[in-house]
Amino acid sequence: MVFLSETVTENYWMYALYAFLILLGIGIVLGAVLVWATKFFHVEEDPRIKDVEKLLPGANCGNCGYPGCHELAEALVKGEAKKSSQCKVGNADKNFKPIAEYMKSHPDKDGKTNIPGI
Repeated sequence: MVFLSETVTENYWMYALYAFLILLGIGIVLGAVLVWATKFFHVEEDPRIKDVEKLLPGANCGNCGYPGCHELAEALVKGEAKKSSQCKVGNADKNFKPIAEYMKSHPDKDGKTNIPGI
């Protein structure tokens, strides 16, 4: 029977250690690249979108013609959607009037208000 000597076994552990250290180094470099990319490619979103989305019912049903409530809120804030009543799940007193009041009191950076109809 042939047994491996201790030096050969130690070499296998060294190869495993080298492989581990190389993969660790690659992981650290790629992690640093991802951190840099998130900071470099960061996109500011209008904070009013989140607020309008909270005023919507949150059903994400798509009956309004948009994929979900976030997209409808984005369209309302940008002025692309003219009526908040496109949302079939919401009602006027609980959702649509508060959205119109919010949009009246919170203009965009240029001072324009996109007040959606009810």
